[in-house]
Amino acid sequence: MYRIITKKELNPTVTQMEIEAPLVANKAKPGQFIILRVNEEGERIPLTVAGTDPARGAVKIIFQIVGATTELLNRKREGEFIQDFVGPLGVPTHTDGIKKVCIVGGGVGCAIAMPVAQAFHDLGAEVTSIIGFRNKDLLILEDEFRACSDRLVVMTDDGSYARHGNVTVPLKEMLEAGETFDMIITIGPLIMMKFVTLTAKPFGVPVTVSMNPIMIDGTGMCGGCRLTLVQDGKRVTKFACVDGPDFDGYEVDFDEAMSRGRMYFDFERRAHEETCNLLKGAN
Repeated sequence: MYRIITKKELNPTVTQMEIEAPLVANKAKPGQFIILRVNEEGERIPLTVAGTDPARGAVKIIFQIVGATTELLNRKREGEFIQDFVGPLGVPTHTDGIKKVCIVGGGVGCAIAMPVAQAFHDLGAEVTSIIGFRNKDLLILEDEFRACSDRLVVMTDDGSYARHGNVTVPLKEMLEAGETFDMIITIGPLIMMKFVTLTAKPFGVPVTVSMNPIMIDGTGMCGGCRLTLVQDGKRVTKFACVDGPDFDGYEVDFDEAMSRGRMYFDFERRAHEETCNLLKGAN
């Protein structure tokens, strides 16, 4: 069992927790993830490690309340326990040799992008961060990004805060103005990562994307997290849990990934509604 040390609401649909898991805290690196179960009957869900504090044995996770399991997790309080917390899993984000990086985060994907930006900052790299949200109410982690970025641009789709527009607008402006980066790392909705990749392509800047498809066991055995990459004209199957979650954005078949990601949308929504109704009836 793993104790919830702290719990904090970042916005109405996004929650941050610190989980007491000393072994994970001592090993986890930016870009890696864990798989948890809330209770013995619960499903396994992957969540990216949003930070660690080895001295306290704490692992930070940030999640959006979208389905039954995240609803159950969000009902947990500080001092209570969750059943399983397994990790670290996946390949850490590549940082060697990168001196100038642009981190592009969207929505709750910023929870994954933030520790990556912090890692590059700690290594002495020049960090430009671009973060985007649908509106001001959904903004998260602005202060954390500002603390680890040499330059921070905040965007909102509706213009309710900071700059109006999506994250590709300032990225394109920078690239067209002659700005160069050793790497662009983008983390967020698939459609956002697709268009960040397309924006960077004419300028030849390497792009890394963080993929978070359907995942069950985290070992590559179930095949649920498979992705199609196009390498040297050939279609190749990879698994996000063991080969990723980071991939070359120019190789990812985003259209296929988006189609697979929509497969369980209706089921997830119904499961969330049923769980909420069940919990209401128990209160």
